[in-house]
Amino acid sequence: MHCPYCHNDDSRVVDSRTADDGAAIRRRRQCPKCGKRFTTIETASLLVAKRSGVLEPFSRAKVVTGVRKACQGRPVTEDQLELLSQAVEDVVRATGNPEVPAKEVGLAILGPLRDLDEVAYLRFASVYRNFDSLDDFEAEVESLRAGREHESKGHKHDVENKHKNKPR
Repeated sequence: MHCPYCHNDDSRVVDSRTADDGAAIRRRRQCPKCGKRFTTIETASLLVAKRSGVLEPFSRAKVVTGVRKACQGRPVTEDQLELLSQAVEDVVRATGNPEVPAKEVGLAILGPLRDLDEVAYLRFASVYRNFDSLDDFEAEVESLRAGREHESKGHKHDVENKHKNKPR
């Protein structure tokens, strides 16, 4: 690592700590030539393969920007968008591949966005999945409703079981 002060091509690691919830390592370094200290942050590279074949580094900021457009006018906070982008990165990194197709990033966005805000999800899905007609929207809304019914039946079942298993 080059010293940012004197440009010496050597440095000594003084301290290492995990950063960014374990996704990075923060290192304090010292230059043996000038003696100045500086910090570096190391992350495992994760590249997104665009449809055009171009590779670019994964960016949480790009995820937030894309999702923010779908969330315009919705009760979604910046903190929620940041958490969503973290969840997307976690899912994409969990594949274990250093290069991930852009399509997989989009798919990783859909689940957490559906849980966050159904209207924003529909907006994002309509662009991402290239909805062509009202039928596409209706099918997606029906899928959301079916998911909701499934969840409420599961919740109702959980509540019933709690009452059955309650000691008297």
